[in-house]
Amino acid sequence: MKNFKRSWFTVFTFVRINTKRFFRDRTAIFFTIGFPLIFLFVFGSLNGSNSSVSFNVALVNQSSTAFAKDFEKNLDESDTIKVNQEVTSLDEAKEKMSRSELDATIILPDDFGAIQEGTTYPSGEVKVLYTQNNTQSGVALTSILQSQFQVINNKLVPTVTPFTVAGEELNENSLSAFDYTFAGLLGFAIIGMGIFGPINVFPELKKMGILRRLSTTPLRVWQYFVSTMIGQAIIGLVAIAVMFAVAIAVFHLQVVGNWLELAIFIIFSIAMILGIGLALGGWAKNERQVAPLANIVVFPMMFLSGTFFPRFLMPEWLQNITTFLPLTPVIDGIRLITTEGAHFINILPQIGLIGAWMVVIYLIAFKVFRWE
Repeated sequence: MKNFKRSWFTVFTFVRINTKRFFRDRTAIFFTIGFPLIFLFVFGSLNGSNSSVSFNVALVNQSSTAFAKDFEKNLDESDTIKVNQEVTSLDEAKEKMSRSELDATIILPDDFGAIQEGTTYPSGEVKVLYTQNNTQSGVALTSILQSQFQVINNKLVPTVTPFTVAGEELNENSLSAFDYTFAGLLGFAIIGMGIFGPINVFPELKKMGILRRLSTTPLRVWQYFVSTMIGQAIIGLVAIAVMFAVAIAVFHLQVVGNWLELAIFIIFSIAMILGIGLALGGWAKNERQVAPLANIVVFPMMFLSGTFFPRFLMPEWLQNITTFLPLTPVIDGIRLITTEGAHFINILPQIGLIGAWMVVIYLIAFKVFRWE
């Protein structure tokens, strides 16, 4: 019993030392807390700006009719179609489209809006010019204008519509782009603190001879690992709490899951990812050894586990492979708890996969760790 208390006293002593060392290191604070926040603002702003679709176009009005002038005025006031007022000729518009500065050009022919002989209402055909690189935008813009003219046509010439379509809103919420992005950015933050932390610290401690001196004490490898794990979990919770606070306050993230389950799952995830950092940092003698190997391990997870874009955008065969990467169940589990209100019973596959990886990773970490 006395040995048990002494062992854990050593563990918590190193937890206190490691935690104090972290909060005194401004560089470590920046890369653990500040750097993920920068990514959060960048990707959060990008997702916010994409919430409403708009088209940057040029308008070449060759008509002098009153209807054409009214139509031009309505386009200028539109939130969807942004008219570039600096472009006044077709040649200028074509030049800007070739440089992708414009999505398309809307041309109102000289007879647009004129009342044709035998009719009592204005008519005409708008031309939408777009390049091959902007086909999608051009087709979408054409469809939008067609819908607008359909409303105008119905006012001018009443028609019978035998077939119609009606939309109905479900009383359910769906995930936004930011929901996917935020879970991925949490995964990115966990990688930063779980892998890059140990691979930067351990080689430096070996270089200074600190680990070699520790090896001459009664300190055991498991005690050092557990103390590092607990310290990183505390630091990780602080960093992720800051990210949640910013996401909720600035980007209006809705957390529908249980906060306690979320915290436990995040600690579990940090412990698993930390094992990779302990294995790499514990094996390497210096920074030159660990840096290339860390990149080989980290970059596939960052780009294939849904860190920066959803995995459902990948081909199905690639989704099946990336499901088993260590970071994938972390990001999926965080997203399911945070935005879908899932409980532990609902994410047992993710928890099981993280547990399996933890066993494998820590067996490797204990095997390859060296004090110098």
